[in-house]
Amino acid sequence: MSDESVRDYLAAVESRLTADGCAPRWEDWSGVPVLVGRRADFRMRWAATNLHLFTVAAAVPEVTVPVIDTFTTQVLAYAKKNKGGLPVGMQTGVAAFPVLVGGWVHPDAMAWAQEKQRNQSACFARPVVVDSAQAHVGMYRGKPALGRAYASHLIEKGDRYFQPLG
Repeated sequence: MSDESVRDYLAAVESRLTADGCAPRWEDWSGVPVLVGRRADFRMRWAATNLHLFTVAAAVPEVTVPVIDTFTTQVLAYAKKNKGGLPVGMQTGVAAFPVLVGGWVHPDAMAWAQEKQRNQSACFARPVVVDSAQAHVGMYRGKPALGRAYASHLIEKGDRYFQPLG
């Protein structure tokens, strides 16, 4: 995947986040530029909770399981710290899309992203691994027991934000 295709993909994600009211911006995470977008949605069917959805996307030379796992942990910590409002679990939830677009994506990393939702006490992450060269996006699209109420919402947002280019 060329640097240009990575930039094009991240620009497309930024545009989709803007169109969905996520107010994306670029931040510097220890010298790495990351695209951060967020939105909050309230639904009575979610037991009258407010769900804060964070999308954090970055380009990396290589995506492996340890890289996407570490990034997922960092994104969940960032989301918990920056959501504001009531504490997590008190009529409020946090979900995140940690997104890595890589110059080379290891098949195990793609499988890891598609395997399951990653949960941490009222916080849910659906890691996304993007291989633009292969026009493939790997992410979990299931409905797990924990966080099931939000599953359809997260699947819809993921499909909207992370379509392959081309």
